[in-house]
Amino acid sequence: MNLDNQVVLLTGAAGGIGRALAGALSGAGCRLALVDRDERGLRETAAALPQTGRRVSLHVCDLADREALRALPQAVLHEHDAIHVLVNNAGVGVGGTFEQVGEEDFDWLMRVNFHAVVDLTRAVLPVLRRNAAPSRIVNVSSLYGLVSPPGQTAYSASKFAVRGFSNALRHELRGGSIGVLVVHPGGVSTGIADNARAPQGMDPAEFDRIRKEKNRLLRMPPAKAARIIVRAIEADKARVIVGFDAKVVALLERLMPVSYWRVLEWLMTRRR
Repeated sequence: MNLDNQVVLLTGAAGGIGRALAGALSGAGCRLALVDRDERGLRETAAALPQTGRRVSLHVCDLADREALRALPQAVLHEHDAIHVLVNNAGVGVGGTFEQVGEEDFDWLMRVNFHAVVDLTRAVLPVLRRNAAPSRIVNVSSLYGLVSPPGQTAYSASKFAVRGFSNALRHELRGGSIGVLVVHPGGVSTGIADNARAPQGMDPAEFDRIRKEKNRLLRMPPAKAARIIVRAIEADKARVIVGFDAKVVALLERLMPVSYWRVLEWLMTRRR
């Protein structure tokens, strides 16, 4: 897919992988519709983009708001003449085990990480069908959409759901002009651990310890991850695993689908 002059609707663009993707896509010649609930972060992302002369529009939207999501494609079309690529990148985290995470927090995470992907895809798909040239849907899952670590029941459930939805949708759209790419980033250095919600009643010291442990594993620069994802879009790939760590863990899960986590815990203990 030649991305030059294509319109990309990108969620979660105020920071992390989203901000890096905005830069990489802009460098590829894309016109951008950047979406996030953080207006200040969106403006900072836009200010950091290379000056390509391509149009960039900013859309402040809370992905937990279903009605706002349904209205988003028309808001984008008001600023641009089409949508060629949808990138469902936004994601949130909640710390703690299943018994620690309350129903409200669990449902909120699923609302943003999974249901927003489905709702926005449903809203944008008719727009993509109007395009004569190839279009793409890019759904960002996670390494935790391939493996299921303890303390990540909500997050892993949402990312496995994104993976399953993306794969089934790709099969349904096979033979047409709309491709589906599912992305599984490994340890990318973003703010997701720092911005994760703490369960009500959890000891702040325990939550801070968990957060620091998670941050220790986040090493890949977002810009490097973004370049890998953009190349995968251009190559019309169906899946991309981002990072050597993610590839190793994904292979281990395939070889030892039940006991892989015991091996990973042993390796992580040795690395400490």
